[in-house]
Amino acid sequence: MKRIFPAHAYGPAPIEGCYWAATVPDAALRRSRAEGTLAADVAIVGGGFTGLSAALHLAEAGADVLLLEAAHPGWGASGRNGGFCCLGGAKLGDDALRRRHGEDARREWRRAEADAVALAGDLIARHAIAADTHSQGETIVAHTARHMRHLRAEAPRVARDYGVTPDVLERADLPAHGMAGPFHGALTIPVGFGLNPRKYLAGLLAAAEAAGARVHGQSPVTDVTAQAGGIRLTTPDARITAKRLIVATNGYSSEDVPGWMAGRYLPAQSNVLVTRPLSEAERDAAGWTSRQMAYDTRQLLHYFRLMPDNRFLFGMRGGLVSGPRADARMARAARRHFETMFPAWAHVETPHDWSGMVCFTAGAVPYCGPVPGLPGAFAGFAYHGNGVAMGTYAGALLADLALDRPPRLPYPQVMRAAPRRFPPGRLRRALLWPAYGAAALADL
Repeated sequence: MKRIFPAHAYGPAPIEGCYWAATVPDAALRRSRAEGTLAADVAIVGGGFTGLSAALHLAEAGADVLLLEAAHPGWGASGRNGGFCCLGGAKLGDDALRRRHGEDARREWRRAEADAVALAGDLIARHAIAADTHSQGETIVAHTARHMRHLRAEAPRVARDYGVTPDVLERADLPAHGMAGPFHGALTIPVGFGLNPRKYLAGLLAAAEAAGARVHGQSPVTDVTAQAGGIRLTTPDARITAKRLIVATNGYSSEDVPGWMAGRYLPAQSNVLVTRPLSEAERDAAGWTSRQMAYDTRQLLHYFRLMPDNRFLFGMRGGLVSGPRADARMARAARRHFETMFPAWAHVETPHDWSGMVCFTAGAVPYCGPVPGLPGAFAGFAYHGNGVAMGTYAGALLADLALDRPPRLPYPQVMRAAPRRFPPGRLRRALLWPAYGAAALADL
């Protein structure tokens, strides 16, 4: 496998402190390795939200599905993210979406964002997944007065695009809503919810297997080759033939599985910490008692929420290098940002901290569609830090594409254009340095 971060980033160290593993242990997600000569209608590479959603929808449609995961299902971003099932998936604002794709495509994309949240909610309800859901939509908090003016101006557009009534909260309103802090106001959009991502993933895994999908762990795919009538996949212990292939590896992709992926995705690290349970007095002292999932208006944003067990989750963009010392440095940085935003909790322990990969494309929108040059293969990736809902949605779209039938869910034009390669190829991580620098200046 050819990956662009150091091997450390793909090993066990970055996830050792993950809180979600205390709620759904790795052992509950481990599956036997693929061995011998195997065949399937559809092979899926990657056992995260996209891969498991695809496996579930395919199996329910009667397809013979074989899913291959390099570690265990949920080992990558899907089992270690912040648990925000919310709007998002692209990094383009409305003006850029309109300019690059047209107004009709922009509106179509915005509707798909809400449809993605609805799909995740429907799956949780239909399969009785106990995912610790909470929060009535998402709240965006303004970190400057200028950004609060922007949120006020955004409210009518949000109402038009999503068919909901957003709630504009002025600075003086925030304490009464349990959202005290160094904020200049907020906008609450009543779409989305917080959840435990590992519990959601474990529910998708159980549902997919109950529907007939075969899931194997410890089975990294090292080669993908076209052959007569389908595709051949190779793992260390198995040779698999399939009529169709879905690649669902997102930020943990390899440059050569398949070769078309090379240069078309850009992983970036994100850091999360979780406190011990906060007492009522501690919550009151900070003035943050809301169960809303929230994030601020920075481009290098902070995201945070008070969870049902009264632990507080706080996340932010991670570092640009990977290694033991870099991990420790970013954990300290996340802790500093946490204490700056919530000084009343400076004494509160944060026993859990970890990191994982989000994924970008050069066009700043997700891709969901065919793999050019490899007939019968499809890929879905690059949810730009919002993969809980959009990854689930992409999986459902990919299932229909692999079955050669029109997608039953709206298939936005924005997601259909194959992403171009980042110019520096395997050196594209270097692009993050100036991008982060420009974002930091814009956040002032």
